[in-house]
Amino acid sequence: MDIKPFAVEIWMNEFETTCAFNLAETCVESLTIAELLALAGRNDTDLSELLALKLTYGAIEGSDRLRDAVAALYRRQARANIVVTHGTIGANSLVHQALVSRGDRVVSVIPTYQQHYSIPESIGAEVRHLRLREENGFLPDLAALRALATPGTRLIAINNPNNPTGALMDEAMLREVAAIARDAGAWLLCDEVYRGTDQTGSGLTASVADLYEKGISTAGMSKAFSLAGLRLGWVAAPAEVIEAVMHHRDYNTISVGMIDDHFAALALENADKILARSQAITRGNLAILSAWVENEPSISWVRPRSGTTALLKYDLDMSSRDFCVALLQETGVMFTPGSAMEMEGYVRIGYANAPEVLKAGLERVSAFLAKRRGGGASASSPA
Repeated sequence: MDIKPFAVEIWMNEFETTCAFNLAETCVESLTIAELLALAGRNDTDLSELLALKLTYGAIEGSDRLRDAVAALYRRQARANIVVTHGTIGANSLVHQALVSRGDRVVSVIPTYQQHYSIPESIGAEVRHLRLREENGFLPDLAALRALATPGTRLIAINNPNNPTGALMDEAMLREVAAIARDAGAWLLCDEVYRGTDQTGSGLTASVADLYEKGISTAGMSKAFSLAGLRLGWVAAPAEVIEAVMHHRDYNTISVGMIDDHFAALALENADKILARSQAITRGNLAILSAWVENEPSISWVRPRSGTTALLKYDLDMSSRDFCVALLQETGVMFTPGSAMEMEGYVRIGYANAPEVLKAGLERVSAFLAKRRGGGASASSPA
């Protein structure tokens, strides 16, 4: 199978372990095990319950305890509608592999996580792109979606909240998207890994799995739940999708680690506390970032309504990769180039890390931009 290089992951792998200020990070500031236990009302003595745990493969689909906790995040899902995967990245991959065949028509929004168009392309599907545009607030043009999703379309792939823009489709818009999918006879896959980080209200947007009879939702522990190190995600979907996913999953996952399963269940049983922490961080940090953008003459944006990332449009005559490499070399601050997401002329910032890191990083970015505006360094290549 020939597949395009995963541009964002290649970029992150190259630089994220050596930068001083990682403003490319997309996870809400990660929890320690001690912090997780405290949020769950426990302490380190509770770790003793793991001592008797025999480290077998464990429950192949995910433990009943964990799948019940996942199902509780949704309005209409039960344990049987959940299968546990190796991260959201594993969930997305399995859905595409299970449902898409050579020659199928797939519609994917762009920008989004590259899996949603590169995997079906690698399978041999006919992939149609629905570009999200700044003038629409990076929300999908529903008339354009309807034109692309003609009858017989196999799958529509969306991402809500959207990575990298932070755009948010509300329930009314999601129902309209579902109606378009229904008319086309298509499955509707929604990558919801950032669900829980809305800037207003409960923070939890409606889920596609609850809104449409052929709706599939994927998510995991990494972004809103601050536990990327567990490498645990899931698919929430109708029974026939779960069965198809399980057939493919048997070839590459078998099961997730029993310790990961244990801590994920503990976290999700206390989802309200963890999401409250995540919302406090993302809402506070977005206010910091918004004030910075308002006072930075070289930067413009569409203010995110959810998620942990934003696209920043910069007013400099240089490619996004040159911008990011120069910024990293001169200041130690890491952004992600828009070119890695089919969005040249923009950079992606992650704003969900510790507030002091965000503030310090933004100060250095301002100095970098001021130097460029003042002609202190060449704008055509990294200094």
